[in-house]
Amino acid sequence: MMKPPAESLNFSPIAAGLWRLHEWALDVPGRVRWIEQALELGITTFDHADIYGGYSVEALFGEALAAAPALRRQMQIVTKCGIKLQHPARPGHTLKSYDSSRAHVRASVEHSLRALRTDHLDLLLIHRPDLLMDPDELAATFGELRAEGKVLHFGVSNHMPDQLAMLHRRCPLVTNQIEFSPLQMQALADGTLAQCVDLGLRPMLWSPLGGGRLFSGDDEQARRVRGTLQGLAQQHGVSVATLALAWLMRHPSRPVPITGSGRIEALREAAAATQVRLSAEDWYRVWQASMGHEVP
Repeated sequence: MMKPPAESLNFSPIAAGLWRLHEWALDVPGRVRWIEQALELGITTFDHADIYGGYSVEALFGEALAAAPALRRQMQIVTKCGIKLQHPARPGHTLKSYDSSRAHVRASVEHSLRALRTDHLDLLLIHRPDLLMDPDELAATFGELRAEGKVLHFGVSNHMPDQLAMLHRRCPLVTNQIEFSPLQMQALADGTLAQCVDLGLRPMLWSPLGGGRLFSGDDEQARRVRGTLQGLAQQHGVSVATLALAWLMRHPSRPVPITGSGRIEALREAAAATQVRLSAEDWYRVWQASMGHEVP
């Protein structure tokens, strides 16, 4: 398999997720200030998808960049395409489906560039595996977009190792954005994270705190993991959220957790995880709490 490009994308240790930006009730100055505060914390990677907020979030972010153009040079913009939702913003979509065709990917990129008020995307991801993907056509489309300067790097999201490998052989990818948390560790078992280590790809992690279940879940697994994290967090003098993110970042694939909160305090807790170093035994304590048994 091909290695990533020599000039690989430099993610920040934590990425800011914009999935719920439309729910944060921030006016344009408020959005500008939120971006500025994230940058001040060293969070320079901003994660989007064309479908977020019913195809509205990219434009909300773009309004902030139009109001403060200098911010664009300080960040990496990530967005995703390939999911077609039935929505008034896309009247041509008659069915929820996946589409990785040249026509759809190129149209999605043009939409995202206009909405985000930028002339290039730092990273474009195929949001979900398309069962009809033609890897040769998609790789050629990526090559065209790179040659035109519209997209600098490419990756996938929610792809299994064989799906990523098929595309990576044709076009070097830089990431697989996956679900991974102390409550959801399938990526450890199915080879996804091992593949990232092998290929030198830094995975991006969505729902790294289990969608809030880590703090409020009343099931047995959530209670076990929460108790273990609380004990370790107390030892390190940090919050449970900070400790959980540090646990994820301990993996040798060097994962990039995505924090999707409009609260600056949540961003601070996330950024603090970069200063916590867990021992291998403490990492396995969390693994054991999640799995409900010791290692074989």
